[in-house]
Amino acid sequence: MLDVSPARRDEVIGALRRGTVPHAGLDVFAVGLERFESALDKELTEASGGSGGFKAVRGEYGAGKTFFARWLAERAKKKADGQYAVAEIQVSETETPLHRLETVYRRLCESLSTDTQGPGALRDLVDNWLYTLEQEALNEGAATEDDEEGLDEEIARRLERRLAPVASANPGFAAALRGYHRAQAEGEDATAEGLIAWLGGQPNVSASIKRYAGIKGDLDHFGALTALRGLLLLLRDCGHAGMLVVLDELETLQRARTDSREKALNALRQLLDEIANQRFPGLYLVITGTPAFFDGPQGVQRLAPLAQRLATDFLPDPRHDNPKAAQIRLTGFDLAKLQGLGETVRDLYTIGADAPDRVRERIDDAFIGDFAASVAGELGGRAGIAPRMFLRKLVDVMDRVDQIEDFDPRVHYRLKITGEELSESERNAWAQKADDPDEVELDL
Repeated sequence: MLDVSPARRDEVIGALRRGTVPHAGLDVFAVGLERFESALDKELTEASGGSGGFKAVRGEYGAGKTFFARWLAERAKKKADGQYAVAEIQVSETETPLHRLETVYRRLCESLSTDTQGPGALRDLVDNWLYTLEQEALNEGAATEDDEEGLDEEIARRLERRLAPVASANPGFAAALRGYHRAQAEGEDATAEGLIAWLGGQPNVSASIKRYAGIKGDLDHFGALTALRGLLLLLRDCGHAGMLVVLDELETLQRARTDSREKALNALRQLLDEIANQRFPGLYLVITGTPAFFDGPQGVQRLAPLAQRLATDFLPDPRHDNPKAAQIRLTGFDLAKLQGLGETVRDLYTIGADAPDRVRERIDDAFIGDFAASVAGELGGRAGIAPRMFLRKLVDVMDRVDQIEDFDPRVHYRLKITGEELSESERNAWAQKADDPDEVELDL
């Protein structure tokens, strides 16, 4: 029996019902990732020790790259020897171009989360950091709670000392934190909000708020890198091991304009070099992309220094892959893995089902095996890209069994896949199989 709370179960099942990757509970049905656990845990521990770390994840569309990244992020948040903060960024030429690191930094701050705080945890992080400074001052007898003015001054002194390494490279970051602390002490809530926005890389912060803190301009490309160092410093002071940052879907760079693609690849190379030079202690960077991005002429291979940093030897048998290499590959699902995943999700579903016995009886292992084969068959027999649609349809069937007493899926259910519910890679596989370009139906 799975040891999962009803709330966690509902979150996972709800995401699968919508056809999306859950943001939590992924360890419950992480099939085939056990071989990476030891190496990744060790690398995360090493990164938190001050060295930083990096991993490239390659896999075809539907191989589970986004799932892997979120599974690793959830694992990092709960590490027993030091919990990480996490940020997931979807790279996009229009929304989040990689060559504009100020935009990447802004998205990072917007998605920043911890094991106890959801996305957008920047303000909580800053407040926790200032509280940590306050507690240090009180515990060391440098100030007393009765002397608010003296306590604020002591916090300000400690703030300056802590931020000295960052302030020398980015005075604005330290000034914004200094101004935020002063605005809170003076009850200037709007000013404090504006300064948090500036620290998060948001543009269009009013000139009056910037003058209050002594800031000039917005965070630019280079300022974003030093601001990232500042965030890592705050996280360590608050007891976090570091920060795991995911740059997802880098294959989209292949469709970018040539000049944008060249700048993006160089920005990635710059990030890897900064990590290698230990300028981001506690940062563990994960990038995901397709094999074409890593090996093709429109991706990593266009920039020789980057290609050298990511070069990895892959043997014919994926079982012999080195999990400690710069790149690791995901091979996706076969029918056996798909059935195992379905059985796990079935067991998870019954935790909160109204009629769990009926669900287990009618959605037995044999049905799940047949259902997996049917969904994969409708996607051109490519089981590797079938998990999302398979789970979405499986949850739909289980909902019907759970809610409708006389519903028998082998008698009453017809598998129906339409083009509009498919991703691009799923649609390509489905179109090769479909006789009707708009719809496929299959009796189970």
